[in-house]
Amino acid sequence: MTDAVQDLLAFLDASPSPYHAVATARRRLEADGYAEIAETDRWELAAGDRCTVVRGDGTVAAFEVGSADPALAGFRVIGAHTDSPNLRVRPNADAAAEGYARLRVEPYGGALLHTWMDRDLSLAGRVRIDDGDGLRTALVDFERPLLRVPNLAIHLYRELREEGLQLNPQKHLLPVVGLDDNGGGFESLLAAELERQGTTGSVLGYDLMTYDAQPATLVGAGEEFVASGRLDNLASCHAALAALAAAGPSEATRVVVLYDHEEVGSRSERGAAGPFLLDLLARICDSVSSEPQAAARAAARSTLVSADMAHAVHPNYADRHEPGHKPVIGRGPVVKTNANLSYATDGRTAADFARLCRDAGIEPQQFAVRADMPCGSTIGPISAARAGLATVDVGSPMLSMHSAREMAGAADVEPMIRVLTAFFDA
Repeated sequence: MTDAVQDLLAFLDASPSPYHAVATARRRLEADGYAEIAETDRWELAAGDRCTVVRGDGTVAAFEVGSADPALAGFRVIGAHTDSPNLRVRPNADAAAEGYARLRVEPYGGALLHTWMDRDLSLAGRVRIDDGDGLRTALVDFERPLLRVPNLAIHLYRELREEGLQLNPQKHLLPVVGLDDNGGGFESLLAAELERQGTTGSVLGYDLMTYDAQPATLVGAGEEFVASGRLDNLASCHAALAALAAAGPSEATRVVVLYDHEEVGSRSERGAAGPFLLDLLARICDSVSSEPQAAARAAARSTLVSADMAHAVHPNYADRHEPGHKPVIGRGPVVKTNANLSYATDGRTAADFARLCRDAGIEPQQFAVRADMPCGSTIGPISAARAGLATVDVGSPMLSMHSAREMAGAADVEPMIRVLTAFFDA
């Protein structure tokens, strides 16, 4: 196992929710000399400054001010997202039935619902607490198998063989958390877990979600594969942060932005469709540039790499892929293209990325969806339109995307970090 792969596994395990992913990123950035600043502060920046900004606990940006004026050298931006599909706990969570304690949940994003069945699940997220001195936010992670969504036995579901699995998310996905005589309900369970973690106070609100309690690991005859929840898209977040840490001095200002809410369309104050990146770039220009019309001039000189995991060809469903565009796990980064702009890549940005790959000794792969199938999307087109940045959509190939437990290539971890580092150093 390489150091980069081992570090990815640790990053995945430390980040069971977007809020934990941001907290993990903040710790790493602080260790690399990035000082946290608030959006409410007046920013007074200078060349070489390294800063971190957090919005809404689930989105984080880090930037290093370049040695040249942004209007003259532009920005080099890598974007990814911190959220993943899962089951999220409803406000009135208790749903006892037939002697069992259950939780009311709602699917988040395009989850493969059947993959959440018969798994040992835990809960993590954030809570809003009144501790007597005011409201504050705390992270919580139960860190143990806690829930299970049991399948119905075949003896009671004979039509399964003919009809296939039919799941009603309102009726069939409520996880069992215990027997309903265990007392207190979910609020007591949550309060006890917070107390165990050293947090006291009245819980007034929460954003909690399920995750597969099995740690990230390597699988395969030669340990070729990384198996974990949330590879889409924490693997790209990890690569972006690793590239930022590895990059050398630069005239251009470097930015990593890791967004929440990509899986549900990015339409939030901290999503890619919001003003976060646009405001960030403008404020950097306002603080350090002496040039007129600096923000617009900087945008015209800037490039965004939208890093989000890519579809590897599935050996059992190869006909679902465009015949000339079948990425394979273990063969390096994938450039994603769509004529209808579900991806933001065009010929120019694809060529720029291909040159970076070539100079790093990497041969990029290509993905394009079949013409008779709809195409997924990323933060790329949204961020490109909002900030006016030339953009390329890329990612590492994977299988089981949007499953509770996904699958990627161990051999793809280091090449993606290497080419993203080259992007920052170019």
